[in-house]
Amino acid sequence: MAGLLAWFFVVVACLLDRWIGDPPALPHPVQVLGLLIEAGRRAGEGWAGDRPARLRLAGLAVAGAVVAVAGLAGWGVEQLARHWPWLGVPLLLIGLASALAGGSLERAVRAVLVRLDDPVAARERLAWIVGRDVEGLDRQGILRAAAETASENAVDGLFAPLFWMLVGAALAGLTPSAPGPLCLAWIFKAASTLDSMVGYRRGRLRWFGTAGARLDDALAWLPCRLVALTLPLAALRPRQLPAWFRAALRDGRPDPSPNAGVSQAAYAHAVGVRLGGVNRYGGVERAKPILAAEGRAPLQEDVERMLALNTRLEILWLVAAGSMALAAGRQ
Repeated sequence: MAGLLAWFFVVVACLLDRWIGDPPALPHPVQVLGLLIEAGRRAGEGWAGDRPARLRLAGLAVAGAVVAVAGLAGWGVEQLARHWPWLGVPLLLIGLASALAGGSLERAVRAVLVRLDDPVAARERLAWIVGRDVEGLDRQGILRAAAETASENAVDGLFAPLFWMLVGAALAGLTPSAPGPLCLAWIFKAASTLDSMVGYRRGRLRWFGTAGARLDDALAWLPCRLVALTLPLAALRPRQLPAWFRAALRDGRPDPSPNAGVSQAAYAHAVGVRLGGVNRYGGVERAKPILAAEGRAPLQEDVERMLALNTRLEILWLVAAGSMALAAGRQ
Protein backbone atom coordinates (compact mmCIF):
# COMPACT_ATOMS: atom_id res chain seq x y z
CA MET A 1 0.00 0.00 0.00
CA ALA A 2 3.02 2.30 0.41
CA GLY A 3 3.38 2.50 -3.37
CA LEU A 4 -0.24 3.58 -3.77
CA LEU A 5 0.21 6.29 -1.13
CA ALA A 6 3.35 7.55 -2.88
CA TRP A 7 1.41 7.63 -6.17
CA PHE A 8 -1.31 9.66 -4.45
CA PHE A 9 1.29 12.19 -3.30
CA VAL A 10 2.50 12.50 -6.90
CA VAL A 11 -1.07 13.15 -8.08
CA VAL A 12 -1.54 15.88 -5.48
CA ALA A 13 1.78 17.43 -6.53
CA CYS A 14 0.62 17.47 -10.17
CA LEU A 15 -2.55 19.28 -9.11
CA LEU A 16 -0.54 21.81 -7.10
CA ASP A 17 1.74 22.38 -10.08
CA ARG A 18 -1.22 23.03 -12.37
CA TRP A 19 -3.29 25.15 -10.00
CA ILE A 20 -0.70 27.08 -8.01
CA GLY A 21 2.68 26.69 -9.67
CA ASP A 22 5.74 28.22 -8.03
CA PRO A 23 4.83 31.13 -5.71
CA PRO A 24 7.33 33.90 -6.59
CA ALA A 25 7.75 34.89 -2.92
CA LEU A 26 9.07 31.46 -1.90
CA PRO A 27 12.61 30.20 -2.59
CA HIS A 28 12.75 27.43 -5.20
CA PRO A 29 14.95 24.33 -4.83
CA VAL A 30 16.43 25.03 -8.28
CA GLN A 31 17.75 28.35 -6.93
CA VAL A 32 19.63 26.45 -4.22
CA LEU A 33 20.98 24.02 -6.80
CA GLY A 34 22.06 26.98 -8.92
CA LEU A 35 24.02 28.47 -6.05
CA LEU A 36 25.76 25.13 -5.43
CA ILE A 37 26.62 24.76 -9.12
CA GLU A 38 27.95 28.29 -9.39
CA ALA A 39 30.12 27.85 -6.28
CA GLY A 40 31.38 24.51 -7.60
CA ARG A 41 32.14 26.03 -10.98
CA ARG A 42 34.21 28.84 -9.49
CA ALA A 43 36.18 26.40 -7.34
CA GLY A 44 36.59 23.86 -10.15
CA GLU A 45 37.72 26.35 -12.76
CA GLY A 46 40.07 27.95 -10.25
CA TRP A 47 41.74 24.58 -9.72
CA ALA A 48 41.66 23.37 -13.34
CA GLY A 49 42.51 26.56 -15.19
CA ASP A 50 42.41 25.92 -18.94
CA ARG A 51 43.47 22.26 -18.80
CA PRO A 52 40.74 20.10 -20.42
CA ALA A 53 41.43 16.94 -18.40
CA ARG A 54 41.23 18.81 -15.11
CA LEU A 55 38.12 20.69 -16.24
CA ARG A 56 36.38 17.40 -17.06
CA LEU A 57 37.37 15.98 -13.68
CA ALA A 58 36.20 19.11 -11.86
CA GLY A 59 32.91 19.08 -13.76
CA LEU A 60 32.38 15.43 -12.89
CA ALA A 61 33.07 16.13 -9.21
CA VAL A 62 30.69 19.10 -9.11
CA ALA A 63 27.97 17.17 -10.94
CA GLY A 64 28.33 14.24 -8.57
CA ALA A 65 28.24 16.46 -5.50
CA VAL A 66 25.19 18.45 -6.64
CA VAL A 67 23.26 15.32 -7.60
CA ALA A 68 24.16 13.66 -4.29
CA VAL A 69 23.02 16.69 -2.27
CA ALA A 70 19.73 16.87 -4.20
CA GLY A 71 19.06 13.14 -3.87
CA LEU A 72 19.91 13.00 -0.17
CA ALA A 73 17.76 16.07 0.53
CA GLY A 74 14.81 14.46 -1.25
CA TRP A 75 15.33 11.16 0.55
CA GLY A 76 15.54 13.00 3.87
CA VAL A 77 12.20 14.73 3.29
CA GLU A 78 10.67 11.35 2.38
CA GLN A 79 11.87 9.83 5.64
CA LEU A 80 10.59 12.86 7.51
CA ALA A 81 7.17 12.31 5.91
CA ARG A 82 7.30 8.66 6.92
CA HIS A 83 8.13 9.23 10.59
CA TRP A 84 6.68 12.71 11.26
CA PRO A 85 3.91 13.09 8.64
CA TRP A 86 2.49 16.28 10.17
CA LEU A 87 5.69 18.05 9.12
CA GLY A 88 7.12 15.86 6.38
CA VAL A 89 4.06 15.38 4.18
CA PRO A 90 3.54 19.13 3.45
CA LEU A 91 7.26 19.46 2.68
CA LEU A 92 7.09 16.37 0.47
CA LEU A 93 4.14 17.72 -1.52
CA ILE A 94 5.76 21.15 -1.94
CA GLY A 95 9.02 19.52 -3.01
CA LEU A 96 7.32 17.27 -5.54
CA ALA A 97 5.32 20.14 -7.01
CA SER A 98 8.49 22.24 -7.26
CA ALA A 99 10.06 19.58 -9.51
CA LEU A 100 7.24 19.87 -12.05
CA ALA A 101 6.87 22.70 -14.56
CA GLY A 102 3.76 21.70 -16.49
CA GLY A 103 1.68 24.57 -15.14
CA SER A 104 4.39 27.20 -15.52
CA LEU A 105 5.14 26.04 -19.07
CA GLU A 106 1.50 26.31 -20.06
CA ARG A 107 1.12 29.75 -18.49
CA ALA A 108 4.31 31.02 -20.12
CA VAL A 109 3.33 29.81 -23.59
CA ARG A 110 -0.21 31.17 -23.26
CA ALA A 111 1.23 34.54 -22.22
CA VAL A 112 2.85 34.64 -25.66
CA LEU A 113 -0.25 33.48 -27.52
CA VAL A 114 -2.57 36.09 -26.00
CA ARG A 115 -0.18 38.84 -27.19
CA LEU A 116 0.13 37.73 -30.82
CA ASP A 117 -1.70 40.85 -32.02
CA ASP A 118 1.07 42.93 -30.43
CA PRO A 119 4.31 41.49 -31.87
CA VAL A 120 6.55 43.57 -29.60
CA ALA A 121 4.80 42.33 -26.46
CA ALA A 122 4.68 38.75 -27.79
CA ARG A 123 8.42 38.76 -28.55
CA GLU A 124 9.12 40.19 -25.10
CA ARG A 125 7.27 37.34 -23.38
CA LEU A 126 8.75 34.78 -25.77
CA ALA A 127 12.27 35.86 -24.78
CA TRP A 128 11.50 34.63 -21.24
CA ILE A 129 11.17 31.01 -22.37
CA VAL A 130 13.42 30.51 -25.43
CA GLY A 131 17.17 30.76 -25.95
CA ARG A 132 17.03 31.99 -29.55
CA ASP A 133 17.09 35.63 -30.62
CA VAL A 134 13.52 36.93 -30.86
CA GLU A 135 14.21 40.33 -32.42
CA GLY A 136 12.58 40.59 -35.81
CA LEU A 137 10.46 37.44 -35.52
CA ASP A 138 7.15 37.82 -37.32
CA ARG A 139 3.91 36.17 -36.21
CA GLN A 140 4.85 32.88 -37.87
CA GLY A 141 8.29 32.88 -36.29
CA ILE A 142 6.78 33.55 -32.88
CA LEU A 143 4.33 30.68 -33.31
CA ARG A 144 7.05 28.27 -34.40
CA ALA A 145 9.19 29.22 -31.41
CA ALA A 146 6.22 28.80 -29.06
CA ALA A 147 5.39 25.39 -30.56
CA GLU A 148 8.99 24.21 -30.30
CA THR A 149 9.40 25.27 -26.68
CA ALA A 150 6.01 23.79 -25.73
CA SER A 151 7.02 20.44 -27.21
CA GLU A 152 10.67 20.34 -26.10
CA ASN A 153 10.10 21.56 -22.55
CA ALA A 154 7.19 19.17 -22.10
CA VAL A 155 9.83 16.49 -21.56
CA ASP A 156 12.37 18.51 -19.59
CA GLY A 157 9.87 20.34 -17.41
CA LEU A 158 7.05 17.85 -16.97
CA PHE A 159 7.34 14.29 -18.19
CA ALA A 160 10.93 13.48 -17.27
CA PRO A 161 10.52 14.53 -13.60
CA LEU A 162 7.08 12.89 -13.54
CA PHE A 163 8.56 9.66 -14.89
CA TRP A 164 11.19 9.58 -12.14
CA MET A 165 8.56 10.40 -9.52
CA LEU A 166 6.50 7.43 -10.64
CA VAL A 167 9.59 5.20 -10.62
CA GLY A 168 10.27 6.39 -7.07
CA ALA A 169 6.67 5.69 -6.08
CA ALA A 170 7.06 2.13 -7.38
CA LEU A 171 10.29 1.71 -5.38
CA ALA A 172 8.52 3.00 -2.28
CA GLY A 173 6.00 0.21 -2.76
CA LEU A 174 8.82 -2.33 -2.54
CA THR A 175 10.51 -0.90 0.54
CA PRO A 176 9.76 2.37 2.39
CA SER A 177 13.46 3.10 2.94
CA ALA A 178 14.26 3.04 -0.80
CA PRO A 179 14.78 6.26 -2.77
CA GLY A 180 11.28 7.54 -3.45
CA PRO A 181 9.57 10.02 -5.77
CA LEU A 182 11.13 13.19 -4.37
CA CYS A 183 14.65 11.75 -4.23
CA LEU A 184 14.58 10.67 -7.88
CA ALA A 185 12.78 13.81 -9.07
CA TRP A 186 15.32 16.08 -7.39
CA ILE A 187 18.18 14.03 -8.84
CA PHE A 188 16.73 14.70 -12.28
CA LYS A 189 16.23 18.41 -11.50
CA ALA A 190 19.84 18.62 -10.37
CA ALA A 191 21.01 17.12 -13.67
CA SER A 192 18.68 19.40 -15.63
CA THR A 193 19.93 22.48 -13.77
CA LEU A 194 23.54 21.44 -14.38
CA ASP A 195 22.82 21.15 -18.09
CA SER A 196 21.08 24.53 -18.27
CA MET A 197 23.88 26.30 -16.38
CA VAL A 198 27.09 24.66 -17.58
CA GLY A 199 26.12 22.32 -20.42
CA TYR A 200 27.42 24.53 -23.23
CA ARG A 201 30.01 23.87 -25.94
CA ARG A 202 32.01 27.02 -25.50
CA GLY A 203 35.03 28.11 -23.53
CA ARG A 204 35.89 26.08 -20.45
CA LEU A 205 32.34 24.76 -20.28
CA ARG A 206 33.09 22.60 -23.32
CA TRP A 207 34.90 20.32 -20.85
CA PHE A 208 33.59 21.36 -17.45
CA GLY A 209 29.93 20.91 -18.40
CA THR A 210 30.29 17.52 -20.11
CA ALA A 211 29.29 15.39 -17.11
CA GLY A 212 26.20 17.41 -16.27
CA ALA A 213 25.01 17.58 -19.88
CA ARG A 214 25.43 13.85 -20.46
CA LEU A 215 23.73 12.97 -17.20
CA ASP A 216 20.74 15.13 -18.14
CA ASP A 217 20.60 13.49 -21.58
CA ALA A 218 20.73 10.03 -20.01
CA LEU A 219 18.01 10.68 -17.42
CA ALA A 220 15.66 12.23 -20.02
CA TRP A 221 16.31 9.60 -22.73
CA LEU A 222 13.71 7.03 -21.67
CA PRO A 223 11.00 9.53 -20.59
CA CYS A 224 11.39 11.30 -23.95
CA ARG A 225 10.79 8.10 -25.89
CA LEU A 226 7.88 7.14 -23.65
CA VAL A 227 6.32 10.50 -24.49
CA ALA A 228 6.77 9.79 -28.21
CA LEU A 229 5.32 6.31 -27.71
CA THR A 230 2.23 7.36 -25.71
CA LEU A 231 1.42 10.71 -27.34
CA PRO A 232 -0.74 9.05 -30.05
CA LEU A 233 -2.89 7.63 -27.25
CA ALA A 234 -3.40 11.09 -25.75
CA ALA A 235 -4.20 12.36 -29.26
CA LEU A 236 -6.86 9.61 -29.55
CA ARG A 237 -5.01 8.17 -32.56
CA PRO A 238 -3.77 4.80 -31.23
CA ARG A 239 -3.49 3.29 -34.70
CA GLN A 240 -0.88 5.90 -35.58
CA LEU A 241 1.36 4.82 -32.69
CA PRO A 242 3.90 2.76 -34.69
CA ALA A 243 4.13 5.23 -37.58
CA TRP A 244 4.36 8.36 -35.42
CA PHE A 245 6.88 6.79 -33.08
CA ARG A 246 9.16 5.77 -35.94
CA ALA A 247 8.77 9.22 -37.52
CA ALA A 248 9.67 10.97 -34.25
CA LEU A 249 12.84 8.90 -33.90
CA ARG A 250 13.75 9.42 -37.57
CA ASP A 251 13.14 13.17 -37.66
CA GLY A 252 14.75 13.78 -34.28
CA ARG A 253 17.93 11.81 -34.98
CA PRO A 254 19.84 14.64 -36.76
CA ASP A 255 19.35 17.02 -33.83
CA PRO A 256 22.50 17.51 -31.72
CA SER A 257 20.43 16.76 -28.62
CA PRO A 258 19.42 13.10 -28.24
CA ASN A 259 16.07 14.17 -26.80
CA ALA A 260 15.00 17.64 -27.97
CA GLY A 261 14.51 16.69 -31.61
CA VAL A 262 12.59 13.52 -30.75
CA SER A 263 10.28 15.38 -28.39
CA GLN A 264 9.56 18.17 -30.87
CA ALA A 265 9.06 15.70 -33.71
CA ALA A 266 6.59 13.64 -31.67
CA TYR A 267 4.38 16.68 -31.10
CA ALA A 268 4.84 17.92 -34.67
CA HIS A 269 3.46 14.65 -36.07
CA ALA A 270 0.69 14.46 -33.48
CA VAL A 271 -0.54 17.96 -34.35
CA GLY A 272 0.36 17.90 -38.05
CA VAL A 273 2.74 20.87 -38.14
CA ARG A 274 6.22 21.47 -39.52
CA LEU A 275 8.89 22.55 -37.03
CA GLY A 276 12.60 23.27 -37.25
CA GLY A 277 14.57 25.48 -39.60
CA VAL A 278 16.99 28.35 -39.11
CA ASN A 279 17.22 30.06 -35.72
CA ARG A 280 19.55 32.81 -34.54
CA TYR A 281 21.50 32.55 -31.28
CA GLY A 282 23.55 35.57 -30.28
CA GLY A 283 23.32 36.85 -33.83
CA VAL A 284 24.63 33.59 -35.32
CA GLU A 285 22.35 31.57 -37.57
CA ARG A 286 22.01 27.86 -36.79
CA ALA A 287 20.05 25.42 -38.92
CA LYS A 288 17.93 22.92 -37.02
CA PRO A 289 16.57 19.76 -38.68
CA ILE A 290 13.15 19.97 -40.28
CA LEU A 291 10.58 17.95 -38.34
CA ALA A 292 7.40 16.58 -39.93
CA ALA A 293 8.32 18.19 -43.25
CA GLU A 294 4.92 17.35 -44.75
CA GLY A 295 3.07 19.35 -42.08
CA ARG A 296 1.77 22.90 -42.25
CA ALA A 297 3.22 25.95 -40.55
CA PRO A 298 1.94 26.04 -36.95
CA LEU A 299 -1.14 28.11 -36.15
CA GLN A 300 -2.18 29.42 -32.75
CA GLU A 301 -4.66 26.56 -32.33
CA ASP A 302 -1.88 24.07 -33.01
CA VAL A 303 0.14 25.38 -30.07
CA GLU A 304 -3.03 25.23 -27.98
CA ARG A 305 -3.44 21.59 -29.00
CA MET A 306 0.11 20.83 -27.87
CA LEU A 307 -0.65 22.28 -24.45
CA ALA A 308 -3.86 20.26 -24.28
CA LEU A 309 -1.94 17.11 -25.24
CA ASN A 310 0.43 17.74 -22.35
CA THR A 311 -2.47 17.75 -19.91
CA ARG A 312 -4.11 14.66 -21.39
CA LEU A 313 -0.84 12.74 -21.50
CA GLU A 314 -0.07 13.68 -17.90
CA ILE A 315 -3.46 12.28 -16.83
CA LEU A 316 -2.87 9.15 -18.90
CA TRP A 317 0.48 8.50 -17.23
CA LEU A 318 -0.99 9.04 -13.77
CA VAL A 319 -3.93 6.72 -14.42
CA ALA A 320 -1.67 4.01 -15.82
CA ALA A 321 0.74 4.27 -12.87
CA GLY A 322 -2.13 4.29 -10.39
CA SER A 323 -3.63 1.18 -11.93
CA MET A 324 -0.29 -0.62 -11.62
CA ALA A 325 0.15 0.54 -8.02
CA LEU A 326 -3.36 -0.64 -7.14
CA ALA A 327 -2.74 -4.02 -8.77
CA ALA A 328 0.55 -4.38 -6.91
CA GLY A 329 -1.09 -3.46 -3.61
CA ARG A 330 -3.66 -6.24 -4.02
CA GLN A 331 -1.05 -8.95 -4.44
